[in-house]
Amino acid sequence: MNRKLATLLSLALISAGSLSLSACGGSEAQAKEAPADTTPAIPVEAAAAQRSEVAATYSGTTTLEADQEAAVVAKVPGTVSEIYAEEGREVRAGEALARLDDSDMRYAAEQAQANYDKKQQEFNRSQTLYDRKLISADAFDAVKYDLAVLKAANDLAKLNLDRTVLRSPIGGVVAKRLIKVGNTLTPNQEVYVVTDFDPLLAVLYVPENALARLKPGQPAQLSADALAGKTFTGRVARLSPVVDPQTGTFKVTVEVRRTDHVLAPGMFSRVSVTYDVHKDALTVPRAAIITEDGESAVYVVKAGVAHRMGVTLGYAEGDKVEITRGVANGDMVVTLGQNSLKDGTKVAIVNTSPQKAVAAQPVKPVPSV
Repeated sequence: MNRKLATLLSLALISAGSLSLSACGGSEAQAKEAPADTTPAIPVEAAAAQRSEVAATYSGTTTLEADQEAAVVAKVPGTVSEIYAEEGREVRAGEALARLDDSDMRYAAEQAQANYDKKQQEFNRSQTLYDRKLISADAFDAVKYDLAVLKAANDLAKLNLDRTVLRSPIGGVVAKRLIKVGNTLTPNQEVYVVTDFDPLLAVLYVPENALARLKPGQPAQLSADALAGKTFTGRVARLSPVVDPQTGTFKVTVEVRRTDHVLAPGMFSRVSVTYDVHKDALTVPRAAIITEDGESAVYVVKAGVAHRMGVTLGYAEGDKVEITRGVANGDMVVTLGQNSLKDGTKVAIVNTSPQKAVAAQPVKPVPSV
């Protein structure tokens, strides 16, 4: 009886060992059939697609020029005796800039006045005699015509005397002084240049495909390389209705008011004209856009996986680009690290504020026109 019991116990132990080995073998087989995914997630930075206002602009570069500029010339010969205005001074229209020695002109004016006064008295006597029929009409007409000639000579002498004072024809700023005291001037010699700095004009030559989009009155933004960090507001003043057949462009004149007296003619400037605004556009950071073979795409992160999505672009402004198809509001799009990704790659968002756009590697510019 004891021998049977021992035999049964031995058989039970052998069976248990066999079951244990069989169970271990099954677990290893299952592990080989379904290996664990140990691929590390690629760190990226991302930002949320969100609704915002985006404007469509046309941008170009040009050199600022004055709306009005006048060259002051000498009308009469003479020697410069006094200088009243230096370069940089603001002057009013008609303000004296310099004076010529007027001695000769003054004597000529006094002589012309005396001749006219003498002839005026003779005319008055002739008028009385003619009214009394004591002289002929021919004699009276001769005196009258002589008086007219002397009056014209007198007026011209006064005008020449007044022209010895060189005056600004427009209000503005003295841009150039071309004379010195003691210089002898000849008629029509240029002596000053006066420029009206307000407004200043930025003239652009725009491709003809933008002709239907640009209109007078549209707002414009201007910046000058010499004034880094400053932006100025202007407007489209006028458009040329004619397209140059040689260049395929038309002329657009932007007007900028010189409110703080820092802009100046000749400055190289960059001008952007806003011709349309989308108030509630879905936008993503420009850094998120990938452009290959003329097609645009972004990587959208969902449940830790990056999915490449083709997108259709709208307007672009600054660091944001409008998306009209391919992305939903709130989607997280990769802004840094997308060059290492493929569709379906595991990713980990590492930036602390994913809702904010983060600057990334350069991408091809998105056309705004």
